[in-house]
Amino acid sequence: MKEFQILLVEDNEGDILMTSESIQEHDPSCCIEVARNGQEAMEKLQSYVDDPLLKKPDIILLDINLPRKNGHEVVAFIKEQPYLASIPVIILTTSSAPLDIQRAYQAHANSYLTKPTEAEEFSKMVVALIEFWKRNVRCQ
Repeated sequence: MKEFQILLVEDNEGDILMTSESIQEHDPSCCIEVARNGQEAMEKLQSYVDDPLLKKPDIILLDINLPRKNGHEVVAFIKEQPYLASIPVIILTTSSAPLDIQRAYQAHANSYLTKPTEAEEFSKMVVALIEFWKRNVRCQ
């Protein structure tokens, strides 16, 4: 089976661990790369633009509340780059603020999900999310 590459942009170590473990337990063929702030994410993404031989992520899981560059800045950067724009960007955040949701979709995020507070519900949501994007959606 083809490796499914995920870029997880998250600064909370607990959420990184929970997300990574949920995905790996469900589907070990997923490869998860982590960026811990918005600037690091933009630098990683720029490396795919600079070297198209690198396999770019199949999806990006992006938190909004990040140090250095916030998630809104990161999604805008992604969608402004022709080589990156087709990568699905899923906002995965604690914020349910209408303004955050509006800004994310205006920047062309593909979906916006609010993290459940319960660990089991969070894990189920992450697994369903990966299942949906990996198994059902056809991307460029």
